[in-house]
Amino acid sequence: MKRLVVLSGAGMSAESGLNTFRDSGGLWEGYDVMQVATPEAWMKNPRLVLDFYNQRRAQLKTVEPNDAHYSLARLEKDYDVHIVTQNVDDLHERAGSRHVLHLHGELKKVRSTGDETLIYHWSEDLNEGDYCEKGYQLRPHIVWFGEMVPNMQRAAEIVHSADIALIIGTSLQVYPAAGLISYAKAGTEVYYIDPRPKVNYELQSYKSTIISKTAVEGMKQLEAHLMGN
Repeated sequence: MKRLVVLSGAGMSAESGLNTFRDSGGLWEGYDVMQVATPEAWMKNPRLVLDFYNQRRAQLKTVEPNDAHYSLARLEKDYDVHIVTQNVDDLHERAGSRHVLHLHGELKKVRSTGDETLIYHWSEDLNEGDYCEKGYQLRPHIVWFGEMVPNMQRAAEIVHSADIALIIGTSLQVYPAAGLISYAKAGTEVYYIDPRPKVNYELQSYKSTIISKTAVEGMKQLEAHLMGN
């Protein structure tokens, strides 16, 4: 069974109704991302940061996976599918995908500010005064701007194992994630789905099939191709 490795970004979630800050001039749901998505923002105004992610968590409950998510889940019948996503939502998992690595954290998890190994599933509001078992304040389990991306090494290993690589819903402009495709072996079959594709330096090293469509429409085409229809 061939291994299909998927690099997914915000364009996947956008068609489910989740906004992306890069489409709105550096604003995310009306917030300046630098005020809610950096360690400095957390130190300066933790209540604002908590409120922002509480709203995102509540919004996530109102949306569903879209057809692109379900297409990837269906491909598991014939391919060994592994998804490396920049998205913090759980839409891939809710659609049925079994192997999902989150590069930038997960909205429905929180972690201790005093012990990063203490991570908890969390579906409701997170407030000041919510502590881990060691007595430290809990924070969103999100990789903020300026923080290390702990899953990068594992992601690179997954990409290197690919027989087929799919890039979908990402502009290939945000590093280090944008450079992940360079870990694919020479000769790897690469597909890139994006309505406004921007081929970066790393992608130029591969013979790629570019599908200039949205995630949903592009996956409809690619699924039919991969399934031999």
